[in-house]
Amino acid sequence: MLQQTLQRLAGIEAVAPALLVCNESSRFIVAEQLREIGLTDARMILEPMRRNTAPAIATAALQAMQYGEDPILLVLPSDHVITDTQAFHHAIGMARAAAEQGLLLTFGITPTGPETGYGYIRTEGGSAEVVRRVVEFIEKPALALAEQYVTSGGYFWNSGMFLFRASRYLEELELFHPEILAACRHAFAQAKSDLDFIRLDHNAYSSNPDIAIDYAVMERTAHAATIALDAGWNDIGSWAAVLEVAEKDINNNSAQGDVILQNSSDCLVHASNRLVTTIGMRNTIIVETSDAVLVMDAAHAQHTKTLVAQLVQQNRSEATMHREVFRPWGSYDSIGNGDRFQVKRITVKPGAKLSLQMHHHRAEHWIVVSGTAQITNGDKEYLLTENQSTYIPLGVVHSLANPGKVPLELIEIQSGSYLGEDDIVRFEDRYGRV
Repeated sequence: MLQQTLQRLAGIEAVAPALLVCNESSRFIVAEQLREIGLTDARMILEPMRRNTAPAIATAALQAMQYGEDPILLVLPSDHVITDTQAFHHAIGMARAAAEQGLLLTFGITPTGPETGYGYIRTEGGSAEVVRRVVEFIEKPALALAEQYVTSGGYFWNSGMFLFRASRYLEELELFHPEILAACRHAFAQAKSDLDFIRLDHNAYSSNPDIAIDYAVMERTAHAATIALDAGWNDIGSWAAVLEVAEKDINNNSAQGDVILQNSSDCLVHASNRLVTTIGMRNTIIVETSDAVLVMDAAHAQHTKTLVAQLVQQNRSEATMHREVFRPWGSYDSIGNGDRFQVKRITVKPGAKLSLQMHHHRAEHWIVVSGTAQITNGDKEYLLTENQSTYIPLGVVHSLANPGKVPLELIEIQSGSYLGEDDIVRFEDRYGRV
């Protein structure tokens, strides 16, 4: 969906390289997604912690102002579906003209029903007007109120997409939350460049409140306006929304992966690693990944946030990390572990190299499954190919590279008293990591 968000901008006139704001922990998977679609000129701003959209957009505005002009920012979440790209481009064109006059635009979606999972925007002006002034933003309403909004007209779903001049957003933010702008300016001034990443200063950015742009600026400014958008929009905020937009069979089921459905209807089954079967299920969502399995009634899809909160409260690793971890050189998948051992499947991209490093608490065995590995093992350097292996003793300086043209796949078996990822002493690293 991130790739689709970027690709649907193709054809819009005068678009500068994309700015992506993401958490530090997501940086390598985001970089890999960009590489897959050949997007090489994007810059990534790394938040050291989550502080919601108001500070995130402020840092993007500050970076955009570095381009030497006062650019117009098109702010897009990465989890939306838009099926009519032409209509989307047309709405952006109309919004751009209004933004040039100093307005802060949001894209309003004409309601197709009394949806209680979206916020609403009440506007003034007749339906013939292209740009409507915003009267108020309304939180996700109860069903009765949602029905009233849809019947009365003049209400739109709040899409969470915005367009405005960078300077206008910063001016309004300074008016209503000067402490956010001050913190973001300081975090940006102290930022460090790292490859295509811009690392915001941790201490400065942490002083920001956790607040969305809606609350910080859009609900308070006198210059908010809406452009109606009818482009097949859907905010994929839940698995029920995924089911809504997915292709379905004659029983209204959507299946991805190795799935067998018997006497089941209105189900979404997403299988990543193994066979998933159902018998006699109705309105059910099943999501199987290497990390966990989720089974729920589709009517309760909005409650996954409370489940995640429970995982966080219990300090469960599933709430904060995936089994497969992306790195600038490739990825690794922790496929097994136990007392004093851990097994990983490591994938190294062609031409990539891991840092020259050593470990205080573990030794490692490497077994090449496919491709060619260039090994540094103490004072020795050699090549390994398929079905060959090597042993890295505890405390020995070592490195691994892929000199070939195809991905290198190997199995790593770690053994020792401590197997944490922080047991790494790096001596050289082409990616600038400490």
